[in-house]
Amino acid sequence: MTKLLASQTVLVTGAGRGLGAAIARAFVREGAKVVINYRHSQAAAESLAEELGPQTVAIQADVTKPDAVAAMMDLVAERFGPVTTLVHNALADYSFNGDARDTIATLTPEAIRAQHDTAVLGALNTMQAVQPMMESAGFGRIIHIGTNLIQNPVVPYHDYTSAKAGLLALTRTAAAELGPKGITVNMVSGGLLRTTDASAATPDAVFDMIAANTPLRSVTTPEEAADAVLFFASPWARAVTGQNLIVDGGLVFG
Repeated sequence: MTKLLASQTVLVTGAGRGLGAAIARAFVREGAKVVINYRHSQAAAESLAEELGPQTVAIQADVTKPDAVAAMMDLVAERFGPVTTLVHNALADYSFNGDARDTIATLTPEAIRAQHDTAVLGALNTMQAVQPMMESAGFGRIIHIGTNLIQNPVVPYHDYTSAKAGLLALTRTAAAELGPKGITVNMVSGGLLRTTDASAATPDAVFDMIAANTPLRSVTTPEEAADAVLFFASPWARAVTGQNLIVDGGLVFG
């Protein structure tokens, strides 16, 4: 039986660990070839590629650097051919610890830039790299990873949330431009995930509070968020673009 996404070659940025690793596993489960991009997590990325088998490869590249992204695309082309699907998940180093977060009084321009460089410029660099091959094929799926903190900043992580808001805007403008070329651009916005490296510093009491306030009475897992990413890559979403799907157990509506 042919698996749903067997014809796709998927590049997942920041896929060495956490949500990115869950996304890579989900695509492999559905038959896709997967590029596990990483910046610093070499051991984790290579271990994941070994676990998932020959339809995966781990490639180092800093997505904030266009030359590094271009070099990665050359390696992907040699191994798997053109990329059909891009999942931009890469996250600048961050810890979701409300007690240690920057306030407006302490926030620095450097902290803002670090988040925007990875979330927004990283998206731009990778989209620019994959657009020619997607345009040539008349088919492409681009999925950005966002956050429900844009709609409900229950903890004001200013730098992180502003970067994801910028990425949401870029998602919608890119969808408007690339749609006529057969390329869809969408976003999946999880809440706090239980558990990734970034959320490891979050106290259990916060997870329990979130669970109690969701209709499903649970905190979303990386695997659950990854399955939502598959939807946008699948034939079932062929008429959907420019959308932001919030996957947080119903904590945020709309």
